[in-house]
Amino acid sequence: MSIDEREPSNSLTSLSLLVRIRQCSQEAWTELVDLYAPLIANWCRGRGLREADTADVMQNVFLSVAKSLDRFHHQDDQAGSFRSWLWLITRRRIADWYRSRGAWPSVGGSSNLRQCLEEVVDDEWMYSLPSDFDEEPTLNTDLDQLKLRALKQIESKVAPQTWQAFWRCVIDGQSTESVALELGLSIASVRQARSRILRRMREQLGDC
Repeated sequence: MSIDEREPSNSLTSLSLLVRIRQCSQEAWTELVDLYAPLIANWCRGRGLREADTADVMQNVFLSVAKSLDRFHHQDDQAGSFRSWLWLITRRRIADWYRSRGAWPSVGGSSNLRQCLEEVVDDEWMYSLPSDFDEEPTLNTDLDQLKLRALKQIESKVAPQTWQAFWRCVIDGQSTESVALELGLSIASVRQARSRILRRMREQLGDC
């Protein structure tokens, strides 16, 4: 039996998360917040913000994303381009927070950082900073957790057998043949399940 025969008709969409948000999908917006809020919080804490201040900055980040999402265009040859764009917005909001309090973050190259922050005059700043200014501070563990959150969202939208075929092949490292035999599927169907979910994860994360 094939995966297609057991897959709910609305289980997988060809539209990316960002496309669905632009089409005013509240579900897609909730998924984006659930995906990236923990990462943004880590960025804020890494720049010295306390929990209450982090919450304020996160709220402002998502407001900025909602207002400027139409200006974001994914670069096909640049993995993680949405995440990088999100970091540009986040560091702007962190800079605003420090500026409003007359304080400056104590990070490497602080004199250059202060000079750059003092030159902020409008929203175009987040598109014009030099590429070597305060690089995105995402750790490998942050990326792993981000991918796990994306997979959890996808799991609820696919048939259990599709998920099992993917998980056993990709996460558990079992052979395609053994998974097909165990689940009563063709080898082609197992490969299809793996490909579908990996593609959906890329759509969900913007090629994280």
